[in-house]
Amino acid sequence: MAERNRGTDLNLGWISKACVNYPAVLRRAEQIQTRRTVKKDWQAAWLLKAVTFIDLTTLAGDDTASNIHRLCFKAQHPIRGDLLKILNVDDIGITTGAVCVYSSRVKETVKALKDAGANIPVASVATGFPAGQTPLKTRLEEIKMAVEDGATEIDIVINRTLALTGQWEVLYNEISLCREACGDAHMKTILGTGELGSLTNVYKASLVAMMAGSDFIKTSTGKESVNATYPVALVMVRAIRDFYRKTGIKVGFKPAGGIRSAKEALVWLSLIKEELGDEWLSPALFRIGASTLLGDIERQIYHHVTGRYAAHHDLPMA
Repeated sequence: MAERNRGTDLNLGWISKACVNYPAVLRRAEQIQTRRTVKKDWQAAWLLKAVTFIDLTTLAGDDTASNIHRLCFKAQHPIRGDLLKILNVDDIGITTGAVCVYSSRVKETVKALKDAGANIPVASVATGFPAGQTPLKTRLEEIKMAVEDGATEIDIVINRTLALTGQWEVLYNEISLCREACGDAHMKTILGTGELGSLTNVYKASLVAMMAGSDFIKTSTGKESVNATYPVALVMVRAIRDFYRKTGIKVGFKPAGGIRSAKEALVWLSLIKEELGDEWLSPALFRIGASTLLGDIERQIYHHVTGRYAAHHDLPMA
């Protein structure tokens, strides 16, 4: 992971002056989506790179020990070995960026990865995910429990009410306490952008989260009606860029929710490359939260290698 974000003092002057040019953001978002995509070997290379950014996720009410074990195995072996061998990349150790689970599943996830000899981070959602409406004391205890059980990354979720009502100082203090509760674990702060009301609020919430010590800012829980969108992403990555220019601190970015196709993954990588630069194209500073994306990427790799699309039984389940 990248160097930890040490945080800064809350700068209410910067926050109060923030304003987003909505039409300009929409134009830029449309431009990114219409870029000509890479083809053939280049596309395969970019898709394999995208695999290393995925936080392979299961956040379902019917999660079981067997689901977790299968997910951990898939994280360690995201693409079929024979396909990697044909592409001459079977010896570089491609895995997903992390495995992301509920806090109650952290202990068995850590054990499953350890038993398999996999050095893959375990991320846990916490703080009353997905609504963030539980009492602060409970949210902090959930973080501590996940860290004690072995999570090295914590995806917290903010109380969107504080952002909607402009209580930036309270939000800053809550995120700072979450950062303290994380200890040595890296903290990703989920803004729940689909429930923030405006792109200006998204920008302000991004700044507050970074000032409070977030190592990543993340778009969504995946449970809102609107999740990761390109206009929201542009606002967030430009907040990251502004924060870096002002403080020298690099903060990561994680889109999540509704990202399902390999084609979309390539757009996200292009967005990061163009807006933040190659340095951010690393699992230390960029992740994609997804549960089904990996399956489509593996299908595209299969097609690239064999010239035909895989039947359902040709690829292992995620």
